Amino acid sequence: MGLGVLEDLHLDRPPGTSKLGEEQGSNVDASSTSELKKDGNIILVPQPSDSPNDPLNWSKIQKNSIMLILAFSSGVTTSLGPMISPGLVIISQKFKTDPGTVSTFMIGSILLFTGATTFFTASGANIWGKRPFFVISTLLLLISNVWGTFADSFPSLAAMRIFQGIASAPLETLVTSTVSDLFFVHQRGFRLSLWGVMLGTGVLLGQIISGFIIESLGISGTFAVSALIFCLLLPLMYFLVVETTYSKPEAGAASEPRPNTSSSSVYDVKDLKGDDPASEPKETYKSQLRLFRGRLSNESFWKGVIKPFPLILFPAVIFSTLVYASFFCWLLMIGVLSVNIFSEAPYNLNPAQIGLTNIPLAIGALIFSPLSGWMADAIPVWMAKRNNGIFEPEFRLVLMAIAIPMSTAGFIGFGVSASRGLPLPWCLVWITMHSIAVPFASQASISYVIDCHTKDANQAFVTINFAKALLSFIASTIGNGLLTKFGPETLFTGIALLNLGISLLTIPSYIYGKRLRSWVARSEWSQRI
Repeated sequence: MGLGVLEDLHLDRPPGTSKLGEEQGSNVDASSTSELKKDGNIILVPQPSDSPNDPLNWSKIQKNSIMLILAFSSGVTTSLGPMISPGLVIISQKFKTDPGTVSTFMIGSILLFTGATTFFTASGANIWGKRPFFVISTLLLLISNVWGTFADSFPSLAAMRIFQGIASAPLETLVTSTVSDLFFVHQRGFRLSLWGVMLGTGVLLGQIISGFIIESLGISGTFAVSALIFCLLLPLMYFLVVETTYSKPEAGAASEPRPNTSSSSVYDVKDLKGDDPASEPKETYKSQLRLFRGRLSNESFWKGVIKPFPLILFPAVIFSTLVYASFFCWLLMIGVLSVNIFSEAPYNLNPAQIGLTNIPLAIGALIFSPLSGWMADAIPVWMAKRNNGIFEPEFRLVLMAIAIPMSTAGFIGFGVSASRGLPLPWCLVWITMHSIAVPFASQASISYVIDCHTKDANQAFVTINFAKALLSFIASTIGNGLLTKFGPETLFTGIALLNLGISLLTIPSYIYGKRLRSWVARSEWSQRI
């Protein structure tokens, strides 16, 4: 048993298990790994080729620049959904529409259509690369925000939000697989935390800024400012975010993307090394700027569209889907429901003041997202060194030990405080606790599924994001009604118990995760997906 993770009885090398370093007493002979490329004493997984066009060989500046641009763009895109939350009451009054309908079309619809569109964008990115989808997504989001600036009716605004949801899909779901393209296993946690910082602050900081904009310029002002931001992002996306999908050059046939080396054997060195491509010249910058490079894979587009559905049968995907969707959905719902809670007695806050209530949440995200990212790398490496150098994806799940108590206490505390009209700082303390829990839960769930199913990372995150979108759509549609019917204390206590029940799946996932990965790898049905 490796630190509580049960060994598999059938495979010595279930997908996801890898050797990060050489320890005394290891099952691997040191001489057998002497030819492998390393970072210090850590064996690089996946092993990079010798090609200068392999993204794993690019400079740190280039890789981190791409990651920073994509993370920031993803955060801005994510903020588009909840950024008008402080103005939901104003929209309802302006267009004489009931609050439930406004919440559904202004918040829920953009999330739902983003989730639905990702099935197509993820499949397309696997075949034609990610770059065209990133650039086109940025352009369409610029257009959608210009549309929103001049929308003068509720149907036009609702249609714009649906269009915006469709355009948002690539920037919300392809970033995680880009991390797999650019970084090694032991480097991914920090980069995912950077992405998590941008997502968290996008949701929260967007509401802070938009509150002031809505108060002074109205709803249209928020879309005008967003349009200016995407005007700046578009040239950065076009000139700096080049294609990160690496395919071996093969004459006479469409090349195939890098194999799933993260599931390499910890005992079979040749599997870990992989096959280096033939010598190839470095691609020119002008060539890298091409939007369309032809097919990078011979996979079927429509098979890729439906592939995320059977992936939900993979235990790692089930766990990550439930945890990620739950934590992010409730973070969004706190923003939506707090508008009604804080706009009424005894708080009576205006849109700008409601936006300011997100400041402690944003500060928490800025501090604890990088910390969770560092821990997502450092703790598994520390555990691997005490496991004869063998890394198990389940080591990532240790972060849930922080997320579970923080979120549970946060929900219950906020519900009690709001129900009893306690001073505003008490409400902010409790909702900040859940905000702090979110990066730890997202790090654990996303990095876990990437480690277990790197080859299917695109489709796996489509499944995860669609579940988040569907749950958020349902919650935004019925949330206000439930708040009115049950009150904050009962509602948020129920949310706490639901979230706790989902989170406790961490225990069997950690103990039996390796055996479940082996079961998936050995199953005939999984090979046909």
